[in-house]
Amino acid sequence: MSHLLGIDIGTSGTKTLICDDAGKVLATAMAEHPISSPKPGWSEQNPIDWWDSTCAATKAVLKKAKVKADDISGIGLSGQMHGSVFLGDGEKPLRPALLWNDQRTAEQCSEIESKAGGREALIELVANPALTGFTAPKILWVRQHEPKVYAKTKHILLPKDYIRYRMTGEYATEVSDASGMLLLDVVNRKWSDRLLDLLQIDKSLLARLYESPEITGTLHAQAASSLGLVAGIPVVGGGGDQAAGAVGNGIVASGIVSATLGTSGVVFAHADEPTRDPKGRVHTMCHAVPGKWCVFGCMLSAGGSFQWFRNQFAGDEVARAKKAKVDPYELLVAAAREAPLGSEGLFFLPYLTGERCPHPDPCARGGWIGLTSRTTRPMMIRSLLEGVTYGMRDALEVMQQMNVAITQVRASGGGARSEFWQQLQADIYNQPIVLTNATEGPAYGVALLAGVGTGVWKSVEEACKKSIKQVKQIKPNKKRAEQYQRYFGTFDKLYDDLKDRFGEMSALPG
Repeated sequence: MSHLLGIDIGTSGTKTLICDDAGKVLATAMAEHPISSPKPGWSEQNPIDWWDSTCAATKAVLKKAKVKADDISGIGLSGQMHGSVFLGDGEKPLRPALLWNDQRTAEQCSEIESKAGGREALIELVANPALTGFTAPKILWVRQHEPKVYAKTKHILLPKDYIRYRMTGEYATEVSDASGMLLLDVVNRKWSDRLLDLLQIDKSLLARLYESPEITGTLHAQAASSLGLVAGIPVVGGGGDQAAGAVGNGIVASGIVSATLGTSGVVFAHADEPTRDPKGRVHTMCHAVPGKWCVFGCMLSAGGSFQWFRNQFAGDEVARAKKAKVDPYELLVAAAREAPLGSEGLFFLPYLTGERCPHPDPCARGGWIGLTSRTTRPMMIRSLLEGVTYGMRDALEVMQQMNVAITQVRASGGGARSEFWQQLQADIYNQPIVLTNATEGPAYGVALLAGVGTGVWKSVEEACKKSIKQVKQIKPNKKRAEQYQRYFGTFDKLYDDLKDRFGEMSALPG
């Protein structure tokens, strides 16, 4: 029997997963790694910490699954997108990696759009606008602010691809993750020579491109020893966390859309052909399915907004939950149930760390609007959940304007574990919400990709069809959906009403 190992290099930790050749998950493990913010808006990690976490989590999952090292027949890699690892000779990075949520590169984004001939011209080249989270502006920032580091740089890798290099010695990536660098000709699935030339970035700094299920190298002896594995195991391309998570949820056919509520919130649609949004409100990238594309929107503080509320204002629930041995979020959701639909006109704007889609604005700010003397704490909690879900619907609305087919929305992440939030999504999206048996996200997706690359399944579509099943459907309540349509209409106007004030707020001293 073949056993497949999926590894996902997340922001807060590395997750590993082992499944068998029927797609059954045998075990998962997690090892945390730290994050640093040397200045406001900066976000960095030491890539060596990713490797240490990968080694720890791989050994742990082998033990939990009771699988021998030589039973592993393929490895798939996923990871947080957009991060930049600068390497010279050898495995030690020249500086900490700049992460997806690092906001220091606004000037470099403007420079990129200017050199490309404007935002629309840039979208024509690489299918996306320049955003602070993407890799290309990070490269320019390091070149401008740390010229000595840049002069020593011989390779620039994405997070999962640094782990690949440590495993195989190969400088390789694949098209789904490379799409988020802002240097890939997404339509033609190759590096954009035109943009690289305009930005004066040497293509030799970039990794060799593969499709996601392709084998990119094999595990060498030194890495195998550190991971508790055996040398020679094939390592496939894998995928950026969004595309990998979509494979892990079966989003591999037109019409099937996922809504994932994690720290960020992502609405992800499969596309048979590349479809650009000329306004750059959502992303068009290569899918982990060879020859296919995807459209997705990412809001930065979805579950992160709920986590912020728990950490700052839910001390009582946290204490009670600890005593009762339950999740404090369950108590907060129970409070939200007490509030009326729409929370009497109270709106929460979930822009706690700026916003990305559909409002690419690092200056955006969060908050409640519509407070009255009647406002209760349950109303504030419910309006927060509603506001996050409205933000997810924003991306669905853009996709519908782009004529992206939407016949089914599959929910995953924290929002899929709460029956209340499941129904809230169905009512606000006015779409049936589907749950599947696959709940492990990117690590599961890349384990399936490893199975495709090593011959367990003939295609990504076959792997998903045989492994992922629908287990529940939640239909929208017609009356509530009609009411939420009115509320969403108001929410949808609030960002435009306030965006100029957000810019002023961000410029205030303090």
